[in-house]
Amino acid sequence: MVAFLRPVTLPLPGSPRRAPGAARRPWLSWLGLWPSVVIMLSACQAMAPVPEPAPPAVPPTVSITALYLQPAERSLIEGIRLYEEAAFARAETSLRRALNEGLADPRDRAAAQKYLAFITCAFARLAECETHFRQAFAADPQFRLDAKEIGHPIWGPVYRRVAAEAAQ
Repeated sequence: MVAFLRPVTLPLPGSPRRAPGAARRPWLSWLGLWPSVVIMLSACQAMAPVPEPAPPAVPPTVSITALYLQPAERSLIEGIRLYEEAAFARAETSLRRALNEGLADPRDRAAAQKYLAFITCAFARLAECETHFRQAFAADPQFRLDAKEIGHPIWGPVYRRVAAEAAQ
């Protein structure tokens, strides 16, 4: 080949010069990079996303139809419906029946006591209202009214007083 057509390889500034005719060893340049490669790969592993824990198992549900077939739960459902329809005397009877028939779930007992407290407070039977709130807390220590219910001008103050006592 003609000398002027050969490609010329110029050394980079600061790079060691090879003797003419010395064999090339490109793998030697990789040896110097090896620690850097190991550090970069380990950093990639450290940045790998942590797998999220599995979501908690969903508790088994109870069919509303099955609950409706149980006398106490049916009375509770009926009492809440009557309360929402403003048939307070009949709602009170159904809610008391639900408690007497033995509601199985403590949250249901607390709900029945809550509606009875609302009814008795609304009819100025405040001592009885306070007793129902106490019994709601006794049935379910996690019992709470929502913000709208707490803000009610009649039973709100009674609930706040009983809740403060229950918290102690």
